[in-house]
Amino acid sequence: MPTTPRRLGEREPLPGDDLIPDAELVMDRSASLPKPPGEVWPWLLQLGKGRAGWYLPRSLERFTPRRNRALRTIDPEYQQVKVGDRVADYGRDGWFEASVVDPPHALVWRSRRGNDLHLTWALVLDPAGEDESLLKVRLRINRRIGQRAPALVGWGAELFDRLTVRIMIAGLRQRLGTG
Repeated sequence: MPTTPRRLGEREPLPGDDLIPDAELVMDRSASLPKPPGEVWPWLLQLGKGRAGWYLPRSLERFTPRRNRALRTIDPEYQQVKVGDRVADYGRDGWFEASVVDPPHALVWRSRRGNDLHLTWALVLDPAGEDESLLKVRLRINRRIGQRAPALVGWGAELFDRLTVRIMIAGLRQRLGTG
């Protein structure tokens, strides 16, 4: 069972891929979680700024102000997400809009930042045995922001995605009582 995120196989189709069909930048991660999808799903639903937060592990969270720390319990207030709901993200005009909500299998958020950045973020849970899940995370981005230096933008986005997903999965595992 992998303990850290890894790249998925060659572009296996996932929910939400059709929202940016011409994405040139696609980043995939996955991780095995020792809980079934039904127990992981509530944690995915409440992710986000102004909601349960972004799930830092304790070792990193202790460096953030208490008011900015992510929840460590399931909060019923954040368990309802429907297509069209918006969640704030960091940045001046950052937001995510729910585009696919298929419990307990797929949650896909999309975002448009200004005229240049369009992205989707898919969180997909598959059963992986009786008491396990495979969490697949796919980030799809148009590349208009990288027209001048596409290799540099791609490298930077890959590094940022790898780091943030790894951190989020470590925090999620702690909240599931398995990390």
